[in-house]
Amino acid sequence: MTDVREKMRTRLIPSTREPLPVIGCGTYRTFDVGATPEQRAPLLAVLKELFAAGGSVIDSSPMYGAAERVVGDLLAQSQNRSRAFLATKVWTSGKQAGLDQINRSFELLQDRRIDLLQVHNLLDWKVQLSTLRDLKSAGRIRYIGITHYSASAFAEVESVLRSETLDFLQINYAMNDTAVERRILPLAADRGVAVIVNRPFGGGGLLAQLRTRPLPSWAQEIDCGSWSQVLLKFVLSHPAVTCAIPGTGRPEHMLDNIGAGFGRMPDAALRARMIDSL
Repeated sequence: MTDVREKMRTRLIPSTREPLPVIGCGTYRTFDVGATPEQRAPLLAVLKELFAAGGSVIDSSPMYGAAERVVGDLLAQSQNRSRAFLATKVWTSGKQAGLDQINRSFELLQDRRIDLLQVHNLLDWKVQLSTLRDLKSAGRIRYIGITHYSASAFAEVESVLRSETLDFLQINYAMNDTAVERRILPLAADRGVAVIVNRPFGGGGLLAQLRTRPLPSWAQEIDCGSWSQVLLKFVLSHPAVTCAIPGTGRPEHMLDNIGAGFGRMPDAALRARMIDSL
């Protein structure tokens, strides 16, 4: 288990100036497991690594199978709820269906308050954002946001960012997927919206490709000991990015990812070299 005295670097959430650790944990696929100790022990170890390093963000969704239930059970088992910044989503159409799904998320996550609720992939976003604002006003959620994972939706994402007051945007960004840099990230910064990066490994394909290659010499300049850390530091070095949430169900991979939350970050010149290295 991680034993670090220094805590992970943080970025401020623009709407409140609350510091948020820069590396979190996504749960898509990896936390969609059964209830046996053998299935859940590695995931409990993943969360222990995250918390030991000063991390907090755990992102889930009703779309992710059993992930919300598993996260809720593991946090209750470890008594670490107070250390978690818990994010989930609403992913349905209609006001009552949205409320029902959100209430189910509260039940599965075993808490009366969720830190961040997001409209997943912009599904019925006008109706669901109205509900999220009501819940925020009532103190049941702390932050609201929207998510997407595809450049094909960027025009709609941009429209919502311009027309709505949001705390968070979750969006796809990676060293081989930089379209978000052109308009979305600058707009989020201008609008005071925190950015959570999903798919920082290019959906996993980029990392699988790079793992067979030796690390470039410049990796030492930014204190990177693995390609995972290189890819994460690339997205985190953009000034509009608040946090990245690589998904993993293996504690050794969580420990590796955590390393990107420490040490030096690439400057603009090195970021260009990083892209050229692909």
